[in-house]
Amino acid sequence: MSVCQKQRKGLIVENKFVVSLDVGGTKKLAAVVNSTDGIISRLKKQTPEAPTHESFSGSLVELTNEVIQLSGIQPEQVASIAVGIPGSVNMETGIIGMAPNLGLKNYSVQEHLNNRLPYPVLIENDVNLAAAGELAFGAAKGKQNVLVVFVGTGIGGGLILNNKLYRGSGWVAGEIGHINVHEKGPKCGCGRIGCFEALASRTAVVRQITAEIKKGKQSVLKERTEKNKDIKSKAIARALEAGDKLTVKVINQACKTIGRTLAGINNLLNLELIILGGGLMEASESYMLPKINETFYKYSIGDAAKCVSLVGTNLRDDAAIYGGITLTEELLNIKV
Repeated sequence: MSVCQKQRKGLIVENKFVVSLDVGGTKKLAAVVNSTDGIISRLKKQTPEAPTHESFSGSLVELTNEVIQLSGIQPEQVASIAVGIPGSVNMETGIIGMAPNLGLKNYSVQEHLNNRLPYPVLIENDVNLAAAGELAFGAAKGKQNVLVVFVGTGIGGGLILNNKLYRGSGWVAGEIGHINVHEKGPKCGCGRIGCFEALASRTAVVRQITAEIKKGKQSVLKERTEKNKDIKSKAIARALEAGDKLTVKVINQACKTIGRTLAGINNLLNLELIILGGGLMEASESYMLPKINETFYKYSIGDAAKCVSLVGTNLRDDAAIYGGITLTEELLNIKV
């Protein structure tokens, strides 16, 4: 019997599945998943640069159809399409207010996808979706007050208060990447100066390393910059392992910024857990997490620091994928 089927009183009943799409600034991941069988198929592709509204929705439709076909399930087994977007998402209107790392603004993505797919489409901020996954299936399970932080192309946050995802009055709670941490810092993708993600995301780290190499600093990453090759998280991790002085210097500063910013958030919210994930963190967690911890506790109020732990994500890339299960139950009242 297929994993997509189950026996009930002599009858074969088709299981239901969610197709979760986790859209990042550099990659988009799709998977077919449910709580019984887990992930039964997955696909990862590059996110197109500077997409138009039409090309963006078209790429998601194509990815959805491909991953369903790869899974072997039937269309009637698809309970929903859950899409995680890196930016502000209004779940009532289905509009992306702003997604700086995708170059999208005021875009009715849910309407576009519903017009092109024969399944219910749900949209959510990508790190909120990851937080929902961690709450139901990962490191946040059984916890009450948690912050999930993903450090990758940008920096996003998902906030769990009293065991529930907190989205805020205008659906933008958790946008910690746009906390101002330096009034004279670099320009952020959102257009403002000195945002958290403009100083400590992978994009920020690469920008700083590249600028120093152009000034004549030596680095094992120099060849990549000279050949205009992208410096991805794994390349940064290899440079750290090699003891590259420039990479170590820039990453150390990023860890200080992350630790100090998270300490301020915890001093306000008095959390019990902070989960750190995202491409940069996951590639270099063994190096970065202790550095972040060091600064975090330096700037934390004593009693707030006693209550909280900083950990890496259990589900890693799959956090938002599993979050699609939770979102489907919340919004459609369908358990899968």
